[in-house]
Amino acid sequence: MKRIVVGMAAAMSLFATGALAADLAAKPYVKAPVMVDPVWIWTGFYVGVNGGYSWGRSRSDASFFNTATGAPIAPPAGSLTSASFDMNGGIAGGQAGYNWQSNNWVYGLEGDLQWSGEKGSTAFTCAGSAVFPVAGPCLPGLTFLPAGGLTNTVLTIDQKLQWFGTVRGRVGILATPKVLFYGTGGLAFGEIKTTGTMTGFTPAGVAIGSVGSTSTTRAGWTAGVGVEGKITRNWSAKLEYLYMDLGRFSSGPFTLAPGSTVGANVSSHFTDHILRAGINYQFDGPVVARY
Repeated sequence: MKRIVVGMAAAMSLFATGALAADLAAKPYVKAPVMVDPVWIWTGFYVGVNGGYSWGRSRSDASFFNTATGAPIAPPAGSLTSASFDMNGGIAGGQAGYNWQSNNWVYGLEGDLQWSGEKGSTAFTCAGSAVFPVAGPCLPGLTFLPAGGLTNTVLTIDQKLQWFGTVRGRVGILATPKVLFYGTGGLAFGEIKTTGTMTGFTPAGVAIGSVGSTSTTRAGWTAGVGVEGKITRNWSAKLEYLYMDLGRFSSGPFTLAPGSTVGANVSSHFTDHILRAGINYQFDGPVVARY
């Protein structure tokens, strides 16, 4: 009897174990979650600000003319009609762009707008005659000797680069995952204001003067190099040099009318050397995972 009870207990134990195992469904295989490696990614949109200094140069020529007839005036010996002068000053602005990364190469497109404090000045002279009463073409009709002797007609110009901008392509190579060396080039444009102050004499020998200004927006080209480094995944800092050429432009006419019939136009060629530092914020792009 004892053996029967023990056998029945063993059979019930085996039955219960099998039933419990049958009730438990087999767990499906689940792959471990992908571990994302925080690599340095350059692909994506970015915006930023910058500041620096520019060393500009204006090469200018003045051409004098008779405002009554429109005929050009050939300035006598001793006149100064060409000058080259510095237009230096600080700059500040912002930029935005997009980068594409392919292995160690980074390609991009960037645009920027800049405020500029660059300015400079020079003077041109149209010399009067050294023999009175022959006034010469630069002091037309002079019949009375001005106080202090015969004096030149003088045009002083002040030029200022009001603002400028660029739209450029960028191509660079990664020296390390965080450091990019690049070359850049493309379109440049900007506004230059020229203020002319002209002084001379009426035929009666009375000193007169006038002030006028013209502004022109010019398009040209730019090229340069730079280095940019990642500070964090989204923030980076850069140092950049650009050479900019806005070409030749005209300003004027500047005249002494109606007191005198002398006028002048100015033709200038502006170039610039730009050094600026900036900081960019890159918006999150695609996530790169490593298995």
